[in-house]
Amino acid sequence: MAIIGIVAVAENLAIGKGGKLPWHYPADLKFFKQTTTGNAVVMGMNTWRSIGRPLPKRLNIVLSRSAQIDRAENLIFLRSEKEAIDLSKFLNCDLFVIGGSKTYAEFGDAIKKWLVTRIPIAVDDADVFMPEDFLSGFEAVESQELGDGLRVETFRR
Repeated sequence: MAIIGIVAVAENLAIGKGGKLPWHYPADLKFFKQTTTGNAVVMGMNTWRSIGRPLPKRLNIVLSRSAQIDRAENLIFLRSEKEAIDLSKFLNCDLFVIGGSKTYAEFGDAIKKWLVTRIPIAVDDADVFMPEDFLSGFEAVESQELGDGLRVETFRR
């Protein structure tokens, strides 16, 4: 099983605006759902708040050192990326890191593969970005068209 980063990123590396995705592309949402269903997803508290509920048919892991979350099916609450990485060793599925930027950074060394959806716009008023070097040390191994001008690129360490 692997730890995989999955992100949709604009031309200017934007990934968020006002606590939400700054675009709506059904093809990207469908790809995300198909790819992560049946696996585990790990996210930070801001991403959890923006989604607002556990994603169905996935183990949802939310990281926060302080916040409390209501109990729900398929939802666990962990304090650190180390706890999530330790847990991933016992899962019979992949662990997808789904955001936000701080969570991506915390898992940077553990991520062995990236699935990056290229969004064909720049978001001028975005407030959350991926670092320019997040794919440093990775090699592009595959590319697939999703439609709507979207392309998913797969990178491996």
